[in-house]
Amino acid sequence: MSLLKSMLLSLCFIGMVGLNAQTLKFNSDKKFKIVQFTDVHWKSGKAESKVSEKCMIKVLDEEKPDLVVFSGDFVNGKPAAKGVDELLQPTLTRNIPFAMTFGNHDDENDMTRQELFDLIKKYNGSLIDTTEGISGISNYIITVKSSTDGKDAAVLYIFDSNSYSKKEETKGYDWIKTDQINWYISESKNFTKENAGNPLPALAFFHIPLPEYNEAASDENAKLIGTRREKACSPVINTGLFAAMLNCGDVMGTFVGHDHVNDYAVCWKGIMLCYGRFTGSKNTYYDIPGGNGARVIELTEGERGFKSWIRLHDGKVINEIAYPEDFKKKN
Repeated sequence: MSLLKSMLLSLCFIGMVGLNAQTLKFNSDKKFKIVQFTDVHWKSGKAESKVSEKCMIKVLDEEKPDLVVFSGDFVNGKPAAKGVDELLQPTLTRNIPFAMTFGNHDDENDMTRQELFDLIKKYNGSLIDTTEGISGISNYIITVKSSTDGKDAAVLYIFDSNSYSKKEETKGYDWIKTDQINWYISESKNFTKENAGNPLPALAFFHIPLPEYNEAASDENAKLIGTRREKACSPVINTGLFAAMLNCGDVMGTFVGHDHVNDYAVCWKGIMLCYGRFTGSKNTYYDIPGGNGARVIELTEGERGFKSWIRLHDGKVINEIAYPEDFKKKN
């Protein structure tokens, strides 16, 4: 697609009214499907980005999702605005609503997190939002309504996992802060109260994995499905988000990116800790066996559980799981 055509198309999508305010709901078959793209590392004008584009097109055409979630490190080159525009084209041209949260590399180009947020917010179909007064930019909630009565039937929590620690004593990646966790707890309790005291089925998306990913993956009794080729590059500080999710009882699974050669899902204390599948090109740092792809998650209305699988760039499906069925301990 020519640059002029791409820009005109994007302006058309930005100028359309109403899609940003749309309501997501379960389909008539009581299903809701999410495609997670992660670590695309789009670089405008580079051949490796075309590899990512081809992958996204294949996945979207095969899966026809109800929502796309970009879980961080979506752009990694200048000009970032042009990169974002090109990155979004496969999703925009298919009229699929999308959510985005930031990784640690997105604001290392020529735009700040806030500038990127303001740009992304304008696109037709963009569900990106923010919660004022807490750490990070991309903290927000997406609800999925019932197919019949319009009530909230599932909740998607989107967190900004920030980028790098600012403390000399804790060098490395940053962490989800206490004020973000308190926000989650408050919102979760409100949803539970409105649902007659029963927690709504929920998922959480962010970029940098929690320390519990390493605990789970190193436990020989924890069932792990997928590829694990490196230790989770998590923060050295554990601020207790996983414990908060356990206590609230709503989050069934967390979905992250960040570590390009991991795509596993492992059950830990009753919560699925999942990686997406690296969607970038092997020329963007390093490769995972089988090549790039995406994670797919399918919810069923009225059920506390989900199915998930990896769809590869060539259309092949691997690592299918059903939670909680596949992770119940056998007597």
